[in-house]
Amino acid sequence: MFDNLSEKLDKALHVLKGRGQITEINVAETMKEIRRALLDADVNFKIAKEFTNKVKEKALGQNVLTTLQPGQLMVKIVKDELTQLMGGEAEEIDLSGNPTVVLMSGLQGSGKTTFSGKLANYLKKKKNKKPLLVACDVYRPAAIDQLHIVGEQVGVEVYSDRGNNDPVAIAKAGIKHAKENGQNVVIIDTAGRLAVDEQMMTEIANIHKAVEPQETLFVVDAMTGQDAVNTAKAFNDVLNFDGVILTKLDGDTRGGAAISIKSVVDKPIKFIGTGEKMEAIDVFHPSRMADRILGMGDVVSLVERAQEQFDEEQARKIQKKIAKNRFGFDDFLSQIQQIKKMGNMKDLMGMIPGMGKALKGIDIDDDAFKHIEAMIHSMTPDERANPSKLNSSRKKRIAAGSGRSIQEVNQLLKQFNQMSKMMKMMQGGGGKKMMQMMQNMR
Repeated sequence: MFDNLSEKLDKALHVLKGRGQITEINVAETMKEIRRALLDADVNFKIAKEFTNKVKEKALGQNVLTTLQPGQLMVKIVKDELTQLMGGEAEEIDLSGNPTVVLMSGLQGSGKTTFSGKLANYLKKKKNKKPLLVACDVYRPAAIDQLHIVGEQVGVEVYSDRGNNDPVAIAKAGIKHAKENGQNVVIIDTAGRLAVDEQMMTEIANIHKAVEPQETLFVVDAMTGQDAVNTAKAFNDVLNFDGVILTKLDGDTRGGAAISIKSVVDKPIKFIGTGEKMEAIDVFHPSRMADRILGMGDVVSLVERAQEQFDEEQARKIQKKIAKNRFGFDDFLSQIQQIKKMGNMKDLMGMIPGMGKALKGIDIDDDAFKHIEAMIHSMTPDERANPSKLNSSRKKRIAAGSGRSIQEVNQLLKQFNQMSKMMKMMQGGGGKKMMQMMQNMR
């Protein structure tokens, strides 16, 4: 995520970090490099210029030139200004109204229909809501089919009326259906076009007027950069929407849309899409995103994701097994499953401070655990429960059954033994020691 921008900002700030003495000339040079980095990231020139002017003004106003660690202070100023540029504080969805009506808008191909499903899943699982998805794209039968598939994936009902060509009537009927069936959130998926046109704008304005939604959200593909910002402006002029959803952020190496959109339309980014899975949805936190752009990681989001997948009952069972020295490959497999549920692997690794830079150019497959799972599934239940039984002939059979090499089977055993030892250490007083070690490393 934003790899190119992160690298260029790091280079620009590195100049100051390495200098014993900072001068106004150094600061001006750094601002020039930062502005260039933002322009390369497809940030609007006016916004990039205003941003660097603010940073320079604050830097010189806070006597960066005379501080002991001017480079660090400059990073903090850049981080604070980036946070403000992207909205300052996180803004959640308004769930007032009975039912709450959420109107989704955006161009065709922006990921609107898929995100409607992700939002329904988020509200169902994290906000304890009972959502209804309403299909109001009367032009593309495939869009109605897609919404039904997405609804089925997340276990949410979809209301559609294939014979009806009036999206306003369908939207109203959908809300009526929700009231009659105890659904407390209605998510209306509207038609998109390949480009902004008058007919589409009139249609969505009519739906908006008829249903009076609590939330009108504009969905845009983050990878389209400055085009995303221009489209957002066109939609906002007609709809006066409440918030932006940036999809496909995991594939965006530039970051122009995330940085520019708030200052152009003066509306917050409320959610981001970070992958194809239905769980790949995050509330947008400007300060956390600024940390990630500057290569500082996002430990808070990483911990939150881990806590969401944490199964206390399973953890207790594993603790007992570790205490009795009975931690096996089935337990190892269950830990892998929990990690996989946390999301895209490259995205997760990018949340660890400094890891983004370390992984530059390395392609992390989302199926990073596939070969490990194949080897474990090639073991017998007895072998999984008693790893000590894995002798050379059994290892040969596992390697052949999983299509891997003997070396890889040995590597898996080594990893398993290391993890077992670490978990055993965490059981005793080693957990505190490890935390102290991590604190000292910061």
